[in-house]
Amino acid sequence: MNHFKNNSKNKPAASRREFINRRNFLKLAGPFALFLSCPAYAFDLFKVIDPNGQNSDIQKAKQALEGLTGIVQSAEGIDYKSEFTIGETLALEGFQRFGLPVKNEKLQKYVTTLGNAVAKNSMRPDITYYFVVVDTPIYNAFACPGGIIFVSRALVKGMNDEAELACVLAHEVSHVAHKHALSSVRRAKFFESAAKLGTLNMDGAEGKQFRDMVGNLQNVLFDQGLDKGMEYEADESAMDVAYRTGFDPNGMIRVLKMLQQKEATATSKGSWFSTHPPLSSRLKKCNELQKKYPDAGLMATVKNRFQTYRKML
Repeated sequence: MNHFKNNSKNKPAASRREFINRRNFLKLAGPFALFLSCPAYAFDLFKVIDPNGQNSDIQKAKQALEGLTGIVQSAEGIDYKSEFTIGETLALEGFQRFGLPVKNEKLQKYVTTLGNAVAKNSMRPDITYYFVVVDTPIYNAFACPGGIIFVSRALVKGMNDEAELACVLAHEVSHVAHKHALSSVRRAKFFESAAKLGTLNMDGAEGKQFRDMVGNLQNVLFDQGLDKGMEYEADESAMDVAYRTGFDPNGMIRVLKMLQQKEATATSKGSWFSTHPPLSSRLKKCNELQKKYPDAGLMATVKNRFQTYRKML
């Protein structure tokens, strides 16, 4: 090290700066490499290299790594257990807003069986999904992170066949598969500070961040609605998933047309009409997708079985 110091003193100013930059690079190379495998070790090494925090270059690099930590965690997403915990919290709010599950075990089992059949053909078939019909006259369906999916009694009663219900359930499953709800608040401070709820101090600032984030998600799911692009993406995925499950993908179009007929007299607040893009634009996009399924007319609609269960509502 003394050899380098002595040489540096004899160099011109420009060369000396180049030498110092190279030396600092060697100091920082270790933390950056360690960060890729273990961020904690990288930050510990910063303390060893610059224990008093006096080296401005090293402190800038440390700040960059702290920012990169948030970026990496946001890109990887939170773990499923944490995602489901968020979903459970939102589901409780959903029950308070839209009512409790319909008291009919056979009906609930039927919807759950159909929903799981659809989910197996989704982009994310490896998690457990929960489906529930809630007792509310509002036309709506929504998906909580982690796979908890609600569909209203009114929406089911407005349908005519099983393919229509399969498409609606596939639409909600697609929201979960694409992690649309979480993506809508992914810039929240909560996601920058911790990827796992188990690491959070719920009584402190991080707990407040979590509660704020859940509040934002409540507003998105129940009041404001997801981004239009997300809804269009879920419609497209729903038709594809329903088709791969063996159902007529045009069931999605029939549901949207039914909702058009109901819109004039239906409750708007908290409904499909207030939380989704205009039905006309969704129908236009879904109609354009029909060409992907030239044999759609040969796919199942299962009208009789569906109507047997619909009578239970």
